[in-house]
Amino acid sequence: MGKGDKKSRRGKIILGTFGVRRLRKKSFKPEVKPVKVAAVKETKEKKVVKEKKEVVPVAEVKEVKAAKTVKEKAPVAIKAPKPEKEKKEPKAEKAVKAVKAVKAVKAAKPKKEK
Repeated sequence: MGKGDKKSRRGKIILGTFGVRRLRKKSFKPEVKPVKVAAVKETKEKKVVKEKKEVVPVAEVKEVKAAKTVKEKAPVAIKAPKPEKEKKEPKAEKAVKAVKAVKAVKAAKPKKEK
């Protein structure tokens, strides 16, 4: 798959060929579309619309419904507000532990000779 391969992109670049792996760039040239001349349409005579008969409005009869009786609801008892809870005191802060002493760095071991 190197420079001599005809099927790879790299090979096509070296050989200067085009194909599926390396497409040509299309130059942008807008095409000039011919303008169509508007055809002259002949006007047709419109048919006379038939006259509609007048519709007589029908008097609607409204039915009177009997008034509904309102049901009485039992009175709602008002609840007394809840007593407020006592606030607890914040906990005491924990004591900070003392920092450990820094250990002394050990000296490097001498390298072994072979």
